[in-house]
Amino acid sequence: MHCLCYSNLLTGCRNMPCFNACLSVRCQLLDLPWEDVLVPRILSLVPLQTVVRLQRVSKQFHSLIQVYLANCRTFNLSPLGPCVTREAFCSMLKDNRVLQSLSLHSCSDWVTDSELLPVIGQNRQLQRVELRGCTGLTRRSLVAVSLTCTHLTHLGLAHCEWVDSLSLRSLADHCAELQSVDLTACRQLKDEAVCYLAKKCVNLKCVSLAVNANITDEAVEAAAKNCRGLERLDLTGCLRVNDHSIRTLAEYCPRLQSLRVNHCHNVSEQSLEPLRKRAVDIDVEPPLQRALVLLQDVLGFAPIINLQI
Repeated sequence: MHCLCYSNLLTGCRNMPCFNACLSVRCQLLDLPWEDVLVPRILSLVPLQTVVRLQRVSKQFHSLIQVYLANCRTFNLSPLGPCVTREAFCSMLKDNRVLQSLSLHSCSDWVTDSELLPVIGQNRQLQRVELRGCTGLTRRSLVAVSLTCTHLTHLGLAHCEWVDSLSLRSLADHCAELQSVDLTACRQLKDEAVCYLAKKCVNLKCVSLAVNANITDEAVEAAAKNCRGLERLDLTGCLRVNDHSIRTLAEYCPRLQSLRVNHCHNVSEQSLEPLRKRAVDIDVEPPLQRALVLLQDVLGFAPIINLQI
């Protein structure tokens, strides 16, 4: 029975009989060292949704889960976001001061500065913060992350239109170890802020500036010239970017692996071809290939053409 319960625990405890089984063996399970065995080696493998449900099994399990929540290094609320209340979120992390990774993607319905700021303030070792789509936050949250989490390596701010130049400059000034930043659809940002970020955070490897009509060649060139280790760049929908900055990317970023330029109508094959020869993954097909696809859509078949000629 002990093995059956443990197996069901790791797969999510989807049915209540498993909880009853847990009750029947709780003496053996809970007698294991909590902080040395149960928390790091068992509960760390259990989905967060199940961890939350386990609190209702018994008072002892509730105490165990509180110890786990106070000591967990990774907290990903994304799968549960809409189902969690702000009160529950605050309760779960009120005693945690060792977080290294925090993801609140899909929590836009309820998360605000009031809930996030206390968590940020007491977790200075955070290295990864994902706030994608958290539209209820303000620049105060980004400034707090900048000032508190100086060892930050990844920050996700996609579709956070409250991000402005002032808060991004604060990030650049205090988070020099930043390697990945997602600024997709942060439409308040302009070239000046992105250039400042690139000059301060020279270790950037992955950057998304997608869906921002304010971004021009100036920002892309600053990223290329200052962040020589750049591996992935997303410029999808940056309508003002053209061939000049793409050539600069090819010249200054030898480690570039992925480039997204779909809907960049001023970027032509002339600037992309050198990158293709280096096997860079580009989301826009060569003109001839696009023509063949279009022909196939129209005629129902494509003629056989030797592309090596």
